Amino acid sequence: MIRFLAFSISRAWQGFWRNAAMSLAATATMTLMLLLLAGFFIVQNGLLAGLQFVEQKVEVVADIRDSAATADIQALQARVAALPEVNAVAFVSKDEALQRFRASRAAQGQEDLTAYLDANPLHASLEVRLRDPTDFAAVNDALAADPAIQRVRNITDLVNRVLTVTDFLRTAGVVILAIIAAIVLFIIINAIRLAVVARSEEIEVMRLVGASDAFIRWPFVFEGALVGLLGAAIALGAIAAAADPLSTFMYDFFRILPIRVGAIARDVAVLVIGSGVGLGVLGAFVSVRTYLIR
Repeated sequence: MIRFLAFSISRAWQGFWRNAAMSLAATATMTLMLLLLAGFFIVQNGLLAGLQFVEQKVEVVADIRDSAATADIQALQARVAALPEVNAVAFVSKDEALQRFRASRAAQGQEDLTAYLDANPLHASLEVRLRDPTDFAAVNDALAADPAIQRVRNITDLVNRVLTVTDFLRTAGVVILAIIAAIVLFIIINAIRLAVVARSEEIEVMRLVGASDAFIRWPFVFEGALVGLLGAAIALGAIAAAADPLSTFMYDFFRILPIRVGAIARDVAVLVIGSGVGLGVLGAFVSVRTYLIR
């Protein structure tokens, strides 16, 4: 078995260089397709990170009664922070709420009418950041049931819109990635098939002298794996060289948080190497099978 594998690998190496033009063309095609696949994978990860960031910004805001004691508010804040659905809880005092309102009016270029009021009309509040927007109802009910809470602001429509958009974008990203993978597979199979067609006479001669299907197939399979491995190595080299400019592009494009290519380097490497070798093997297997079933 080991001798057969060593023979197949040796034949694959010889076959790769014997038909260097077709092999290099297949390798170049593999490299370009893997760059396309990796590029979209990186962009999709940036998009998903952005969506997660947006989801974490969904907050439940509860206005606190003016009559609530400080100890009651602190106890309520501790209880809410202990809920498994809650990521963080912030207390906003009446004065801070007024400052925010005035800053908002100033940013919009509108007159601050609160200066004419005798007292601060705004309530202190708790701003509860959720781990998952789908947990909104549970946290809302827990706050509404507390006697220190005057009202919980209704953000049901906002939560539903955020969930609808993020679910759609996640699904669309997976579908597009699958479509790109299918296109890559189709192109790679046809590229390797051209290399196999160029050696069709060699396959026929091997069949005439009584070579088994496995004896004919495996050198081509290893050759396809070699094409995929070389294409993956070149693609990873190109991605590594472009890592810094690509990271800058990701940040400038999403404008939400810095997405570094290095943070997903392992996933990109696994995707590129696995796809390259897998597509090379599958492409060679399918292409050779066309001749073996005649």
